[in-house]
Amino acid sequence: MATNLNSITVVGNVTRDPEMRYTPSGISQVTLGVAVNRSWRNQQTNEWEERTSFFNVVCWRELADNVGASIKKGMRVMVSGRLEQRSWETEQGDKRSVVEIIADEVGPSLRFATADIHRTERRGPGEGGGGGGGGAPMGPPPGPGGYDDIGEEPF
Repeated sequence: MATNLNSITVVGNVTRDPEMRYTPSGISQVTLGVAVNRSWRNQQTNEWEERTSFFNVVCWRELADNVGASIKKGMRVMVSGRLEQRSWETEQGDKRSVVEIIADEVGPSLRFATADIHRTERRGPGEGGGGGGGGAPMGPPPGPGGYDDIGEEPF
């Protein structure tokens, strides 16, 4: 039995509306950002401290379609998937690298909100659906400056 030791689940707020793109073969991909806040009480000062981590999330195929139609900036979501690193070189010859969450599941957090769930019809493999997760890398993130244009740090 294979065990996936590379798994992550985060709960946080969507930092930008999902951006839908398509591979040359027509497979849908959505990217979005999720900010995860962590707070704790400093034992020395007895004051509350907070740190925010920003994660880039990539969704493929039917999950991408559903996330694109359902999730908006500011929503609180739960994302489960795996970490994947990719590297590329800019037109100026600078090397870039990023670690992203390749999502298996994305859903609204119901801790402070409600949701109205609608089941979608499954599509066949010839229609861009079928199979979950994965897919071919699509190069650098949106914008000519990569993450600098988005205003977020890729961790």
